[in-house]
Amino acid sequence: MHVSAFVVTCSDSRDASRDASGKVLRDGLESAGHNIAGYVVVKDDAEAIRGAVAEAQAAGARALLFTGGTGIGRRDTTVETLRALFEKELPGFGELFRMLSYRQIGSAAMMSRATAGTYQGMIIFALPGSPQAARLALDALILPELGHAVRELTR
Repeated sequence: MHVSAFVVTCSDSRDASRDASGKVLRDGLESAGHNIAGYVVVKDDAEAIRGAVAEAQAAGARALLFTGGTGIGRRDTTVETLRALFEKELPGFGELFRMLSYRQIGSAAMMSRATAGTYQGMIIFALPGSPQAARLALDALILPELGHAVRELTR
């Protein structure tokens, strides 16, 4: 099943021209046959993040992939903002991501707060801002289950 996806980069320092993680996600989704309904770079603040979610909804996205803002820095607000919206959280996504990440980068993986959940007919993933983390999450977890997850949303 091919899915309409929307990619959001949360960053206070990057713009679209310097967004390697957003490019990794868009390219990977398109290579797997999914449609990119939209892409934006927003500041890591709650209002901008909620605005990106609304933009993805308006574009008809069924999957929304955020990159950035999932660490423990004082400006990292992506996780808190999205969790407040989630109707159902998928804790297994974050658990598996950290396990896989640990194999690649060691104990620093514990500082990732990657998560996923559902919101109004969409599945939302919140990923770290590094291109390597985006690639790992996409290839190992998101792409193998994306069609299945979206089908489950309609049951």
